Amino acid sequence: MTADDAPRGLVLVVEDEPAIADLVRLYLTRDGFGVHLERDGVAGLAAARRLRPVACVLDIALPGLAGTEICRRLREAGDWTSVIFLTARDDEVDRIVGLELGADDYVTKPFSPRELVARVRAVLRRTAGVPGAAEQPRMVGAVTLDPARRTVTAGGVPVQLTSTEFDLLAHLMARPGRVFTREELLAGVWGYTAHAGTRTVDVHVAQVRAKLGPASVIRTHRGVGYAADA
Repeated sequence: MTADDAPRGLVLVVEDEPAIADLVRLYLTRDGFGVHLERDGVAGLAAARRLRPVACVLDIALPGLAGTEICRRLREAGDWTSVIFLTARDDEVDRIVGLELGADDYVTKPFSPRELVARVRAVLRRTAGVPGAAEQPRMVGAVTLDPARRTVTAGGVPVQLTSTEFDLLAHLMARPGRVFTREELLAGVWGYTAHAGTRTVDVHVAQVRAKLGPASVIRTHRGVGYAADA
């Protein structure tokens, strides 16, 4: 299947282990995606810039250029294509560093290829948004969020968020003052449950707050969760 034939769009997979790369390609192709494979980081970065995929699946430990560095360079160039990291290290360092670089999600090896495909689809659903009445702009304090255009301003200044950061903020701002638990946010924003680890929510909240700066409307309710409140 070529990129032009793929109804869901092209996914760039950068993975140096052939068996894993082929398995990921097989499952993504079965789900209707076009897939372009690269084996090293330098070629992966070039492909991301050249092909403009709908999403990138990046192994963290790559020859030539680490997956985290690929993500960093894309973000620095203003490219906010959805990024999902693959990591063999089940520790907080890789997860937090990856998310702080602007990644949308991560999957730890060994992983279910079906779960990876589900994560890719969830990220792209968030990016696409849902049409309807919910697309009316939302305002809380000095923050304005436009679901239809997927834009955010804080104090009148545009703020660049990843698709996951945007949807986390949108979820909170949809019901100002309502306190959401971390488990509720995982289910409502990421589309999966707490077994994935609620630390992901905390890291994304920290990133959104940092980007909103003094205008941030996300409040912590200790022992419970988070709310959007002026």
